Amino acid sequence: MWQGYLTNRGKRLRDGRFLVHGVKPITRALACDWPLETLLYRLGGPELSGWAREVLDTSRVPRVGLVPELMAELGDGVPELVAVAVARPGELDDFAPGVPGGVPPVVLVADRPDSPDVLGALIRTAEAFGAAGVVITGPGADHHDPRTVRASTGSLFAVPVFRAGGAPQVLAFAERQRRRGIPTRLVLPGAHGTPVDTHEFDQATVVIVGDERGPWPTAAPLAIPGAADTLGAAATATITLYEIARQQQ
Repeated sequence: MWQGYLTNRGKRLRDGRFLVHGVKPITRALACDWPLETLLYRLGGPELSGWAREVLDTSRVPRVGLVPELMAELGDGVPELVAVAVARPGELDDFAPGVPGGVPPVVLVADRPDSPDVLGALIRTAEAFGAAGVVITGPGADHHDPRTVRASTGSLFAVPVFRAGGAPQVLAFAERQRRRGIPTRLVLPGAHGTPVDTHEFDQATVVIVGDERGPWPTAAPLAIPGAADTLGAAATATITLYEIARQQQ
């Protein structure tokens, strides 16, 4: 049953469950009180690490011991501990970050990400720079893919993540924010437009990144040197979110 969550996106979606591997992601999931259904741990030698032993001894999550042969089917090598997490349903239509007159919220849009590693890095970057949330548009990498979860180093459990069918849902979100009294601007960092370090981020901002982005005619283009040829989505997001944080501070 659990093995299917490793590679089968449809099963993850249908069951509302996904796997969490690694010290940082599991530790972060526990710290953020993310709903964990089961902790799977390795039976037999070698002896579990002090970290794994502490997690098993202090958490109230039900646990199941598996022989090494079965644990090997749940990840690379023979993991000593794997968590089965429950997906938290969230709708972009209900997302309303910020308050009128407060600090302008920033939302990062990952447009059609095709790599779990890149998506995980984007989620990690969003948390690092205080983004209010991440929106994934269109088909592409799954934020509950174990590779995404690991690449996020646990940030997936600290930042709201939503899926949207495409640009119209994101544009509708921005319009709802404006109606709430939160002026919101969409920006499209890339190779052409206003240099990112001269653009005034004085409003709430929706930052749209992606190695193969769709058309966003209402988004203001921002120039980041090298973005067209050498920088990927994660680096582009990092530069843009850093500049927003720098200006706001």
